[in-house]
Amino acid sequence: MVSEFQLKNTEFAQKCFDDIRAMSKDGLGVSRQGYSPVETAVLEYFKKIGQQLNLEIQTDKAGNVWMTLPGKNRDLPALVSGSHVDSVPQGGNYDGLAGVVAALTVAKWMREINYQPERDYTVLMMRMEESSWFGKCYVGSLGMTGQLTEQDLSLKHRSTGKTLRETIQECGFNPDELTTGKPVVDLSKIAGFIELHIEQGPTLDSSDVRVGIVTGIRGNIRHKTIKCIGETAHSGAVDKQFRHDAVLAFSELAYRMDCLWDEWLKAGKDLVFTIGVVHTSATSAIAIVPGEVTFCTDIRSLHRETLDGFHALLLEEAEKIAQKRGVKFEFDQNIVSEPLAIHGELMNHLEKSAQDAGLKVRKVPSGAGHDSVVFGNLGVPAAMIFVANQDGSHNPHEKMKIEDFIQGADVLWNAVKDFPG
Repeated sequence: MVSEFQLKNTEFAQKCFDDIRAMSKDGLGVSRQGYSPVETAVLEYFKKIGQQLNLEIQTDKAGNVWMTLPGKNRDLPALVSGSHVDSVPQGGNYDGLAGVVAALTVAKWMREINYQPERDYTVLMMRMEESSWFGKCYVGSLGMTGQLTEQDLSLKHRSTGKTLRETIQECGFNPDELTTGKPVVDLSKIAGFIELHIEQGPTLDSSDVRVGIVTGIRGNIRHKTIKCIGETAHSGAVDKQFRHDAVLAFSELAYRMDCLWDEWLKAGKDLVFTIGVVHTSATSAIAIVPGEVTFCTDIRSLHRETLDGFHALLLEEAEKIAQKRGVKFEFDQNIVSEPLAIHGELMNHLEKSAQDAGLKVRKVPSGAGHDSVVFGNLGVPAAMIFVANQDGSHNPHEKMKIEDFIQGADVLWNAVKDFPG
């Protein structure tokens, strides 16, 4: 049965998605780089809606926007919901954006029915969650919590070479205030953080249950730049025993890690391993034995010990192959994002609120990372709602049915309405 919430809020949500797509369209997909003019324009769009709803609007020192509907008891910590507004380059429109639209839809609905929650309800819109631009994820939420590092700020843009520090400065914020180890917001004033997000995988879309309650979020260990350095040579004049072929050395490492991944999966480990970018040098040619390969790696798991163990294997296997083939592997500093065990009580609250409202949900893990990890690992109760989507994510073909989205937003509304005072 379709609820009144779903009937009366679908049009508003659809308009938000359509307007933001038009603002950020880039070829087949959308591009909303963190700390860019496009991302800022998206935040301004939502701030105007917040002003119309008479929400209290603040921007923290990391550039994240907080829009609060005051509760009856303002001494209580607030219930916060939202997500990020940026996207990957030429990506889909719903990754991140769905969580912001859902949180804002709930605030709009409360205003329309003259409902005042017991505690403050805050819509949070975060900057730069995606790692695709600089190789660092959760920049907005890490900055908000003072956890960025000088190493993070020195990372360079994928195409322009501009540093993250320069990018944040050009957006009007001081990056030095985001590396102190101290949050720039008072986390004790947050009772819980609920993030709605598209699933980005096929589990929900392949079932008749369209909304999921997340049980855990994978962390990752990444290397943005690994070099395999061999020796350039003439492809016809140098026999195999004299070669130091970087492509074959890289290929052997990739195949070996794939085999080890299978072994770990058979042993019951939660693990995914990806090599997403591979380049030979600019001087490579058909008649040249390749002397250099550059690539990246992404190891993900729900468990930190699995991340550390498989990363150690990567280093060990690289050294073995380097000795065998007379090449050298050079690893940059790894980038670590911690996994998160979802807050049990808040997860159960989401599930019970949905069931009490007659909404069907199922429990699912999250393979992708989310800003909820940052909150949860600092002791803020954090939980997530997933909505089914089609054609994956991080690509321009990403889809989401509005009827699935509004069910997820309805779960959020009921969780907010039933949240204990």
